[in-house]
Amino acid sequence: FSQLNLLPAIGHTDTVCWCFTECRAQKDNVLQAKGEETAAAGGTVTLGCQYESSATTNYLFWYKQDGNNSPKFILSRVSGDQGDTADEFKERFSSTLDSSIRSVPLKIQKLQLSDSAVYYCALQSETDKQGFSHKDRRATKQSFLD
Repeated sequence: FSQLNLLPAIGHTDTVCWCFTECRAQKDNVLQAKGEETAAAGGTVTLGCQYESSATTNYLFWYKQDGNNSPKFILSRVSGDQGDTADEFKERFSSTLDSSIRSVPLKIQKLQLSDSAVYYCALQSETDKQGFSHKDRRATKQSFLD
């Protein structure tokens, strides 16, 4: 697992990010291999996500889940910077898909305590595009806990 410690502004409590690897399929995997990270509120952090897939075209997604709410779409990438980013995340959240090393890290800038959440990296390969479901995709979750 990975752990990210956010050091907030004076008068606030520390925030911790836990990253877990979950749900590995036979051919297509989403992998989390980060160690511990520490960052200050107002700083920048990159949440790693690597994938394995036999497909030539892959769609990678990042989602944010606050508490018991449904996961919220952050962004998708199909090649490099190509893809969509939800309006509310465009200013501080970014990602570039590097298919040569099969990586799609999520970069969060100007960290805020409201970034505390569970972050999911999900993979959709071209071969299973029609059967894609947000609820049963292979995912790696990353959680910022107050």
